[in-house]
Amino acid sequence: MTLPVALSIAGSDNSAGAGAQADLKTMSALGVYGVTAITCVVAEVPGKVSAIQPIEPRIVAGQIRLLFEAFPIGALKTGMLFSREIISVVCDTLLECFGKDTHHPPLVVDPVMVATSGDPLLQRDAIAVYRERLFPLATLITPNLDEVQTLLGRPVESLVEMQRAGQELARHYDRAFLIKGGHLRLDPAVDLLCEPSGATRAFSAPFVPGISTHGTGCTYAAAITAGLAKGLALADAVDEAKRFLANAIAQYLRWEKDGRATDALHHFAPRP
Repeated sequence: MTLPVALSIAGSDNSAGAGAQADLKTMSALGVYGVTAITCVVAEVPGKVSAIQPIEPRIVAGQIRLLFEAFPIGALKTGMLFSREIISVVCDTLLECFGKDTHHPPLVVDPVMVATSGDPLLQRDAIAVYRERLFPLATLITPNLDEVQTLLGRPVESLVEMQRAGQELARHYDRAFLIKGGHLRLDPAVDLLCEPSGATRAFSAPFVPGISTHGTGCTYAAAITAGLAKGLALADAVDEAKRFLANAIAQYLRWEKDGRATDALHHFAPRP
C-alpha cells in the first residue's frame, strides 16, 4: 500500500496544536503520509510562547535533502522558519532538490510571523528573504490579516479591503494568495483565493466564537498541502481544507486544569 507524501518544513510545538505536530495530524486525517523537517523547537501552549530554539541551518538542510532522496514528495509546505538564515537555507536546499525540474511539487508558504498569543515567531530582518527568495518558489501563499498588514504596510479591516489586498499581492508577486479573514470575526468567516489573473474565489464557514485555540493557520496550510499531494487542483484543495478546518474548530477539544481552560483543534473529529 502507498499513500501520497507531503512534507512540512516547520517548527515543533510541544503542545501539538500547531506547527509540525498539527501538520502531521492533518495530513494523516486527510489520507496523506506526512514527513517533517523541523526548523525550531518552541516551548508553547495555547496563549503563551515561552522559548524558541532555532535548529542549526545545516541540520534543517540535511532533513530536507534526505526526505527528497527517500520519498516521492507530492507537495510541501513551510510554516515557522524564524530567521533569515533558516529561510535562506530552505530556499537553497529546495532549489537543489528541485534541480532543473520546472514542474517541482507544489509549495504552500504559510508566512508565520506572529503566534495567536501575539508572540513574535519571525525575526524582523527575515521578512525581506520571504519576499525575495521564498515567495517566488511558492504555488500558494496563505497570510492572515496581520501578515497582510506586514506585507503591505496597511491594515485590512473589511472584505472589500481583503479583496483589494489579495489582488494587489497576487499581481505583485505573480503567485496565488489565500487571504484568511478570520481576524475580522465575521459570521460566516470568509477567505479569498486571489490569482495573479485577477480571479477571486471566496470560501466560507460558520464563525465559532468563545474558543481559544492556536494552530488554525498551520492546519489550514497543511490541509491544502495534503490536497495538492493527492492531486487536487488548487481551488479544490482549498475547499477541502476549509471544510476540514471548520469541522476541527466546531468540534474543538477542551481540558480544565487548575482553573484554566485549554482548547485545541480536533484534527480527528468525525466529518459530516
